[in-house]
Amino acid sequence: MSFDLSARLAARRADNLYRHRPLLESPQGPQVVVDGQPLLAFCNNDYLGLANHPQVIEAWQQGASRWGVGGGASHLVIGHSRPHHALEEALAEFTGRPRALLFSNGYMANLGAVTALVGQGDTVLEDRLNHASLLDAGLLSGARFSRYLHNDAASLAKRLEKAVGNTLVVTDGVFSMDGNVADVPALAREAKAKGAWLMVDDAHGFGALGATGGGIVEHFGLGLDDVPVLIGTLGKAFGTSGAFVAGSEALIESLIQFARPYIYTTSQPPALACATLKSLELLRSEHWRREHLNRLIGQFRQGAEQMGLQLMDSFTPIQPILVGDSAQAVRLSQQLRARGLLVTAIRPPTVPAGGARLRVTLSAAHTEAQVQLLLNALNDCWPTLESNHA
Repeated sequence: MSFDLSARLAARRADNLYRHRPLLESPQGPQVVVDGQPLLAFCNNDYLGLANHPQVIEAWQQGASRWGVGGGASHLVIGHSRPHHALEEALAEFTGRPRALLFSNGYMANLGAVTALVGQGDTVLEDRLNHASLLDAGLLSGARFSRYLHNDAASLAKRLEKAVGNTLVVTDGVFSMDGNVADVPALAREAKAKGAWLMVDDAHGFGALGATGGGIVEHFGLGLDDVPVLIGTLGKAFGTSGAFVAGSEALIESLIQFARPYIYTTSQPPALACATLKSLELLRSEHWRREHLNRLIGQFRQGAEQMGLQLMDSFTPIQPILVGDSAQAVRLSQQLRARGLLVTAIRPPTVPAGGARLRVTLSAAHTEAQVQLLLNALNDCWPTLESNHA
């Protein structure tokens, strides 16, 4: 008996679900070179345009000169350096929480937090559209696992009635494929009423949302009592890499003791922490980035709605155009690419069957003229797609 991998791959091709890795041959930014082709990109998560910022690059270079290029060991051995510690303190202050803990990436932060907090005899309840890392964490925790209807506090309440043991409610802050935000106040009320903890993964909200970039909790004016476990990633609006968990002293100490993805991995390069500290400084001081980004979001939504495109309910930098059919979504993406625009087609299983879409993401590094170029191209391509679909 052998694995029939070829048949699985052929089936994925036949269903228009085969994935390819574009080869980026330039730094991140609106203007990129992919597979040798200069393109105007609308598909990265560099929401504030910091991934290639000269001050962030300089901070990384200086950090490497001072601290070297490798973490060298796990945090609990000898890999927890002064830049790591300074970044944790800065992130705790930024989020208004007693402590923060660095992880190497968002997947590990989610996996570490959920599996450290609940296990056999406990309950974890998750939004149906949560990121794969959150769903995997719930399944791997060993706790009783159930998914409530998307962004539906009443559905959550029904599942909380049946919960046993310690109960953790888990949601994305901004849903990465739809761009809509979780009704965190309603979820927090239901969780607190039943003595459950709410964990929010605000990967796509930090930096982009809130008056000072504090994300979804700042947007709603919520605190530690409402959201005891707050997750943020650093590879999106922060423009660098890694993730963190912010919360109480007891929470962070518990993760240090029990979160296996934290304990059993080498720390991120100290120079990366130096770069992220600079990125955090820019994120907090340069409010114009969020203001400009919000203007671009308004410009895109108005233009797309005028031409009859089906957008999702989103005021965030994630602006998906719902197409439905996977082959049609790929075709639209290819037509845009032929016009020098890079917008990725997102297909099942990342999104539900029949929910294929183009995931447009906007950045503070884009200009209004570049957004208009995208709208003009969509205006040219969309009618041909509709006529073929008909």
